[in-house]
Amino acid sequence: MSTATARYAGNLRTEATHLASGNTILTDAPVDNHGRGEAFSPTDLVCSALGSCMMTIMGIVAARQDVDLTGVTWEVTKHMVAEPRRIGQIDLTFRLPATLSEKERASLENAARTCPVALSLNPEIRQEVRFLYE
Repeated sequence: MSTATARYAGNLRTEATHLASGNTILTDAPVDNHGRGEAFSPTDLVCSALGSCMMTIMGIVAARQDVDLTGVTWEVTKHMVAEPRRIGQIDLTFRLPATLSEKERASLENAARTCPVALSLNPEIRQEVRFLYE
C-alpha cells in the first residue's frame, strides 16, 4: 500500500497527502530557486525530517529508560551547494534537560545519530549535530 499521494499544484508548489491520516504537506520552491518561499521547500523537508527522525528515535530510547523528553527543542539549518544544486550540510542543535545523566546522554546521542533518516542520507551530506544540555 502507498504511503502518500501527491499532486503538482502549479507555480512550483506541490501538495502531498499522508494516506493513513489524511494530513497534508505543501511545498514551495525557495526564493533563491524561482519560488516564493511561502512553504517548506522539498530540501527543507529533508532537513526537518532528519531532526524529527532523530527526536523520534531519542523519544523511543527515553521511554525505555523512563525519561520524559517532552518539550525538547531543536533547530535545523540547511546549507546548499551549487554544482550540482543539492544539500551539502545539515546543522542540527538539540536542547535537552541538564538533568540527564551521562549514561542517558550517551544513549540518546547514539540513538539520534543512528536514526533511519541519518543512515539513509547520502554520505556526502555532512551532518553536524550538537546536543546542548540546559
